[in-house]
Amino acid sequence: MKQVILVTGASSGFGAMSARALADAGHIVYASMRDTAGRNAAQVAAARDYAAQHKVALHTVELDVQSQASADAAIAQVIAEQGRIDTVMHNAGHMVFGAAEAFTPEQFAQLYDVNVLGTQRVNRAVLPHLRARGQGLLLWIGSSSHRGGTPPYLAPYFAAKAAMDAVAVSYAGELARWGIETSIVVPGAFTKGTNHFAHSAAPADQARQAEYDNGANQGLTTEILTNLAACEPPDADPQSVAAAVVDVVNAPYGRRPFRVHVDPSDDGCEVVNAVADRIRAEFLRRIQLGDLLSPQRKPHAA
Repeated sequence: MKQVILVTGASSGFGAMSARALADAGHIVYASMRDTAGRNAAQVAAARDYAAQHKVALHTVELDVQSQASADAAIAQVIAEQGRIDTVMHNAGHMVFGAAEAFTPEQFAQLYDVNVLGTQRVNRAVLPHLRARGQGLLLWIGSSSHRGGTPPYLAPYFAAKAAMDAVAVSYAGELARWGIETSIVVPGAFTKGTNHFAHSAAPADQARQAEYDNGANQGLTTEILTNLAACEPPDADPQSVAAAVVDVVNAPYGRRPFRVHVDPSDDGCEVVNAVADRIRAEFLRRIQLGDLLSPQRKPHAA
């Protein structure tokens, strides 16, 4: 069934790949990004060219997840043009790399604002519409870093992704009786094929970072990046994340998986999540809330 899908953070990486893959699968896709007339004008043009070349319904829309007004306007535009939204893919995020101590508290807060509060702004914009319809899908792009093997120098990013996952899990239970599904796609570390590591931000306190680089941790940066890349199989392809997204969206209502892991490096997150998700399900059943584990489509849903 053709769906109307909004993808956040779709200027590059998993967002851009998934937007194109979903459009190729026959859906109506809005690839959202900030500053569409400025820094991302080239990405807007690329999406327009892709849509024309492949004859698919791939659109772009201005959406800055750090602005509630921007999120509200983007959702309103999609609904005005298509009459509905079926799926929101929470993908917008940013990575940082460096010693945790060298990041200022303001940097921690800014990363949390993008990676976590951004999802809340979009949810507050779209959920009244989805709840009124009695159906929908929130598809979250997480990270195996929140529970898998966690190398150093990524603390702010790991903390934000762990928080986002906790928010996604809570929303899943709160939205089930409204007929809204939740799926969390959990990519591992792809060091090639995306700009995550290349565009990662550095600590603001460079003097503090230098103390780490020139002291006991000398060479650790190179060790982390080199050894992470060595864990990745030669055929690891970030497009596999986009393929997993398409599979989730195309799955029948009520049978979409709660989690899908796409982790060629196998950092162990899938094992830990299996236990955590089982405990969550068992506890909800124990407190007589087992119905929150699956969506309940309302009779009036379109």
